[in-house]
Amino acid sequence: MDFSLNEDQRAIQDVARAFADAELAPHSAEWDETKHFPVETMRAAAEMGFCGIYTGEEHGGMALGRVEAAVIFEELSRGDVSTAAFISIHNMATWMLDTYGSDELRARFVPSLVTMEKIASYCLTEPGSGSDAAALRTTARRDGDHYVLNGSKAFISGAGTSDVYVVMARTGEDGPRGVSTFVVEKDTPGLSFGAQEKKMGWNSQPTAIVSFDDCRIPAANLLGKEGDGFRYAMSGLDGGRLNIAACSLGGARLALETTQEYVKTRKQFGRPIGDFQNTQFKLADMATQLEAARLMVLRGAWAIDTNHPEKTKWCAMAKRLATDACFQIADEALQLHGGYGYLKDYPLERIVRDLRVHRILEGTNEIMRVITAREMGRQ
Repeated sequence: MDFSLNEDQRAIQDVARAFADAELAPHSAEWDETKHFPVETMRAAAEMGFCGIYTGEEHGGMALGRVEAAVIFEELSRGDVSTAAFISIHNMATWMLDTYGSDELRARFVPSLVTMEKIASYCLTEPGSGSDAAALRTTARRDGDHYVLNGSKAFISGAGTSDVYVVMARTGEDGPRGVSTFVVEKDTPGLSFGAQEKKMGWNSQPTAIVSFDDCRIPAANLLGKEGDGFRYAMSGLDGGRLNIAACSLGGARLALETTQEYVKTRKQFGRPIGDFQNTQFKLADMATQLEAARLMVLRGAWAIDTNHPEKTKWCAMAKRLATDACFQIADEALQLHGGYGYLKDYPLERIVRDLRVHRILEGTNEIMRVITAREMGRQ
């Protein structure tokens, strides 16, 4: 049992850290304030392979494992949680297309996705089906050599800007077996977008409703086979949950590091507050929670890389624990800053706002408990 990264993984970590320090961290507050979607910066990340991390090499991906992905997303999110999280979603959608798409679809889309010449979004959640994702109502009706889509998707990151939408829609019976997955391009007639949502966090990426009104796409845009789409969506989410958990690690790490420096200089009662045992105990607990969360994330990543039969359980457990723990770390860091933590002069309030949604998306943490309990019952 070896808990250390190997030489290649450490090199990847160093590259991701340097990119985050130079290209993300200096702009994070501004992007949050102005709600700027930093497409050119993400394309610079793509030049380093960060937009096709575990996509196959045939069409330009790096073909790395999920352990490497977790390492990369922790480093990127230490620079900017919101932007790193969007890159993680783009990776998930690109991987799904590369894994389940036909040779023609893969050759057509994947090369421009790994360079981020084209941007991808993942479309599962609907206004009426969030946690009960298999109850989705968007339909795809076969009409000759086309499918006609009708319905809408909610809370879609990249909506209106992304070029490619990986969409789950119903082609058959109720429940998961009636769901299929499609690729829909931005300029397709019948595809439209709602107004941008006004959000608590994740402000460096757009979020909106995606609507389909007799949206006609080629039948060749079906990923894999009819009825297998929900399985594809869930396999994408195993890794997506780890990505979001890793993004929580980066945000919490920045919060902890910022606080460690702050308590050395902030004085109360004639002493730095870092001298007080109460402060030291809080920092010790925060560091322990962060390390435990990281170990869980890497365990889940290892499970996917080795195709472990319990990988879905480990990913759900890791996502639940890491996103809860990291939000608590960030909140405690804000508390240790007192009133200053509530100001935008410091990164703490932004980290808290950005990490809060990680406990909701890619499956709420309540659903992570449902998945864990279900998988335990199968043992």
